[in-house]
Amino acid sequence: MQFTAQQIALVLNGTVEGDPLVTVNQLAKIEEAGEGSLSFLANPKYEQYLYSTNASIVIVNNDLVLANTVKATLIRVENAYSAFSVLLEQYNTIKLNKSGIEQPCFIDPSAQIGQNVYIGAFAYVGPGVKLGDNSKVYPNTYIGDNVTIGKNVTLFSGVKVYFDCVLGDNVIVHSGAIIGSDGFGFAPNADGTYKKIAQIGNVILEDDVEVGSNTTIDRATMGSTIIRKGVKLDNLIQIAHNVEIGSNTVIAAQTGISGSTKIGEHVILGGQVGVVGHISIAKGSQVQAQSGISRTIVDENKKWAGSPAVAYSNNMRSQVVIQRLPDLEKRIEELEKIIAELRKDS
Repeated sequence: MQFTAQQIALVLNGTVEGDPLVTVNQLAKIEEAGEGSLSFLANPKYEQYLYSTNASIVIVNNDLVLANTVKATLIRVENAYSAFSVLLEQYNTIKLNKSGIEQPCFIDPSAQIGQNVYIGAFAYVGPGVKLGDNSKVYPNTYIGDNVTIGKNVTLFSGVKVYFDCVLGDNVIVHSGAIIGSDGFGFAPNADGTYKKIAQIGNVILEDDVEVGSNTTIDRATMGSTIIRKGVKLDNLIQIAHNVEIGSNTVIAAQTGISGSTKIGEHVILGGQVGVVGHISIAKGSQVQAQSGISRTIVDENKKWAGSPAVAYSNNMRSQVVIQRLPDLEKRIEELEKIIAELRKDS
């Protein structure tokens, strides 16, 4: 699809500087853009590319003062980054605009399917499933018995949603993610073997949750594993049974959260963070990548780092000291020699 600068400016409430009728049909980074591309400039570090880019249209901030001539047509807006993100979202919506039911797929007769849904080929929709309006189920997706899925939900190819799980509105689950697999529950026997404990709970994803590829969220032993509204989960995350994650929390890739841990709202966990079970993490906590959380965090809105995690500033000071340890060792050896000589003399 093609759009003119004038059409884009109307959507973004911007002003055109240049040819209002120039058209674009793709989005691109400013340093890589070719003719027919739409790009943006928000970071001053990239301003040099504005004067050499082959993009047909570039979105810039209202307050940008040009240092040279520009070939591209400019659209001036209040915030170029935010404006471009709006266009990205609309572009993605158009690109992913699918509807209808492809064959072959299986939809149990008892399933309740909403309006304007898309169900891709080889998808499985089990008995008692409720699938809300405008939702999309991509090919090779499995939806187990009695799963409830809200409106405007997207399940990409290869997603597995086990029985009895609940997904709210506007949820996105990326390929390979598994929602509701068994929690890791085993009871030791006297002979050293282990007996599996049935996991009869479920997983609840509230509205506006996004789950990255190959992330797994275990069902509760009893009750629910709960991912609250607005949580964003990266790829390759493990969330164990009966965990609860507070609203608008963000968790980066390869993080592991052990069973029954409660994470507050607006928490940020960096990549490869490990969290032990049966603890709580306070609201607004920020945890640096590769940290290990081994105890409850009570203080809100604090930064943490290290393994075991300590206050971020203390960890940074410790890192400085660690780097100086070889020199300190040499100095200690020299002092020991001096002390030994003084003892001989005395």
